[in-house]
Amino acid sequence: MGSWAVSGRKTSSMLWVLFLVFLFAHECSGFYLPGSYMHTYSTGDPIYAKVNSLTSIETELPFSYYSLPYCKPPEGIKKSAENLGELLMGDQIDNSPYRFRMNVNETIYLCTTSSLNEHEVKLLKQRTRDLYQVNMILDNLPAMRFATQNGVSIQWTGFPVGYTPPQSDDDYIINHLKFRVLVHEYEGSGVEILGTGEEGMNVISDSDKKKASGFEIVGFEVYPCSIKFNSDLMSKHKMYDNLASVSCPTEIEKSQVIRERERVSFTYEVEFVKSNIKWPSRWDAYLKMEGARVHWFSILNSLMVIFFLAGIVFVIFLRTVRRDLTRYEELDKEAQAQMNEELSGWKLVVGDVFREPDCSKLLCTMIGDGVQITGMAVVTIVFASVGFMSPASRGMLLTGMIILYLFLGIFAGYVGVRLWRTIKGTSEGWRSVSWSVACFFPGIVFVILTALNFILWGSKSTGAIPISLYFILLSLWFCISVPLTLLGGFLGTQSEPIQYPVRTNQIPREIPARKYPSWLLVLGAGTLPFGTLFIELFFILSSIWLGRFYYVFGFLLVVLLLLVVVCAEVSVVLTYMHLCVEDWQWWWKAFFASGSVSLYVFLYSINYLVFDLQSLSGPVSAILYLGYSLIMAIAIMLSTGTIGLLVSFYFVHYLFSSVKID
Repeated sequence: MGSWAVSGRKTSSMLWVLFLVFLFAHECSGFYLPGSYMHTYSTGDPIYAKVNSLTSIETELPFSYYSLPYCKPPEGIKKSAENLGELLMGDQIDNSPYRFRMNVNETIYLCTTSSLNEHEVKLLKQRTRDLYQVNMILDNLPAMRFATQNGVSIQWTGFPVGYTPPQSDDDYIINHLKFRVLVHEYEGSGVEILGTGEEGMNVISDSDKKKASGFEIVGFEVYPCSIKFNSDLMSKHKMYDNLASVSCPTEIEKSQVIRERERVSFTYEVEFVKSNIKWPSRWDAYLKMEGARVHWFSILNSLMVIFFLAGIVFVIFLRTVRRDLTRYEELDKEAQAQMNEELSGWKLVVGDVFREPDCSKLLCTMIGDGVQITGMAVVTIVFASVGFMSPASRGMLLTGMIILYLFLGIFAGYVGVRLWRTIKGTSEGWRSVSWSVACFFPGIVFVILTALNFILWGSKSTGAIPISLYFILLSLWFCISVPLTLLGGFLGTQSEPIQYPVRTNQIPREIPARKYPSWLLVLGAGTLPFGTLFIELFFILSSIWLGRFYYVFGFLLVVLLLLVVVCAEVSVVLTYMHLCVEDWQWWWKAFFASGSVSLYVFLYSINYLVFDLQSLSGPVSAILYLGYSLIMAIAIMLSTGTIGLLVSFYFVHYLFSSVKID
């Protein structure tokens, strides 16, 4: 469920439509949506590795690869074209001096640095102690490293800058890499490939099949080590000179220490190994990495409990409301009047239930933004669950979310203004509401990201958003989102307003005093929606902060649907309970009954920081983590609160339209 690769036999109806399109366009015998365009190489063809930003699970501050004294490519450093998502995530993909020749096993000399100065030594030691990883990419595949921890084999992406032996003050740099490239021989017949990777949409046509024959890269493994070379002897070599095979030492004395006036020589060797892994399955090794495995039994158990609780709540509620309505409808007018005098309950607030809530403009603004966020989440997860958001397409998930959010502004403006017209009974002030919808949530995100960006700029991290990207985001915001939101608001003024089934009294009814404050019940209601989230939230946080791949979007879609159902039920039940105690101020309570789940999400994020991210070091990293967690919590509050309020509104509307009113 929710795997990245989706074969032709398991595609959804949407993919079958695409299949039929290509069937008419080209004659083919297969179809596949792998996530990126397949490259084939002939023996001896050059292959170029790239390097991404240095990353650490201790600091969460990415830095440029060439911020350390590594060998530089002879043609100079060239940045790869990056999409919006990659820039926002802090990726900085550059070319590297590492070059291979297909099916040619060799050991290569790269360079010898000049004597390390004090600044370079301090930087190397700091990056080593902070557990920074070097992230390399070959044919769009990250380098995979195998390590043994407590007798268990663990897979990681990237390799460390260096290492510090136990009970030692010295640090040692990784200066020799042994690469193992897995290749699969591709015949190039009878298959058409559709790609959605960084190269865009591509199809191998019949005329290209012969040219496409060759070897495809299906695995990229790295085995790092530290070797103390004779720098004077090594410096006589030129870059890319062949060397004799090198063995990694087991004695610490033969490793390259990080120390002033030391000269470090960098070398690498590559071995090509034929593999039976086919190109569509080459990401399976990454998606099955240790730590990313879903504990299915726990999840299924949680789902059963959630369904059981939701079913009980729904059945009890349905029986209670039906009984009240049936009893009320069966009585004649005289008995109804007597019943209203003798009994309390939701029937007594008939003249106040649709009274305008406090801060109605803010409520309409938050509902509009909630519609926009919910739509973005649903469409993104649906596309990801059918395989469109491949891990091979770095940054595409975030880019797609931003684009969807921009274009869904028209729905946000429509819902916000239509709710405003319903509450106010007039369209006056709709422009102000539309502008508020367009600027409320993006404004909050902009303020938080700007504050965090100053921290990243101060740390000289590649995670800092460049000024040029700021202007791009602002341009997208004001040139796409704002106009569409205003258009949606205008359409909201043209639609038929929702008519209330009952009239509102001029004098508000007094709300009876209670033994306990109503906000306690509202806050407690958020625990049930949180029960549908907390297991999945752990894997999402691990994916973001521990560098693990998240790929179970199919299950996430199920969790999202469960969350929508539970939020709707919780808000409706809480609204009904408040109406039964003659509390007609239900608008905000319905919003926060389900929206309060965001409080538990934020508290869980703090719990995750304290107990699961114990390696996170320094106040800067903690502030970054809490800032991003706050953005996530606000988005969840707006989304879940919107679901709760809209469903509660239609429930109250239906409930009071079913009552006989004199």
